[in-house]
Amino acid sequence: MSLTSAATLATLDRTGPRRITDLAAVEGVTQPAMTALVRVMEESGLVERRGDASDKRVTLVCLTEAGASYVRTRRQAGVHAFERLIGELTGDEVEALVAALPALTHLAELERQDREGPKQ
Repeated sequence: MSLTSAATLATLDRTGPRRITDLAAVEGVTQPAMTALVRVMEESGLVERRGDASDKRVTLVCLTEAGASYVRTRRQAGVHAFERLIGELTGDEVEALVAALPALTHLAELERQDREGPKQ
C-alpha cells in the first residue's frame, strides 16, 4: 500500500467521512489522483462512498470495517516497533524521551492542524 493510501485511511479514521476534494487537499494530491486512489481502495474493500445526508449532491468517502482494521493493525505494528527500540535505550535516553513528550505531542498537533486545515 502506498504512503498516500495509508495516510488517507488514517485521515478518514481520525476525522470521519470526507469529500474527495477535502482528502486531496489534506493529502497534498490532485483531485483526479485522489479519485483514482479512492477507487482502488474501494475495490479493495477499505473504503466506501456514501451520500451526504445534508447535501444529496455530495458523496463522502468512508472507512469500512476492513479499512478501520487496517489502520488499527498498522498503528499497533508501529507501537510494537517503538516498544522494541525503546527497550534498547539507556535509562538516560529514556528519561530524555519522557521529558520531550509534551513538546513532541504539541508538534504533532501543530502538524495535524496544518495538514487538515481549520475545522469546519
